[in-house]
Amino acid sequence: EVRLVESGGGSVQSGGSLRLSCQASGYTASRYCMAWFRQVPGKESEFVSSFDTDGTTIYGDSVKGRFTVSIDNAENTLYLQMNSLKPEDSAMYYCQLGFSCDYYFERGQGTQVSVSS
Repeated sequence: EVRLVESGGGSVQSGGSLRLSCQASGYTASRYCMAWFRQVPGKESEFVSSFDTDGTTIYGDSVKGRFTVSIDNAENTLYLQMNSLKPEDSAMYYCQLGFSCDYYFERGQGTQVSVSS
């Protein structure tokens, strides 16, 4: 059974930093894509960042230059380092796993990020 567990969310002031983690289990293929999305109630899910096993990393325009995605293959964990946080970054952050960055088949339960001004 594939499982994704996010952690690291919390409440910070504007300008602060957080590091989110997403630990994956139950998936052993060497080819995959993992990504972070975020969602605010009443709004559509927003792409944040993705990491592909081909080495490609992609960022949404709103987080470029502030967020950094990385992966620890030994720990099967995806990270999202978030710096210079803004109130508009407040959302539930979800980790997703896919066969490729065009097709995700699993999502974690999410971790809440709240940024106050």
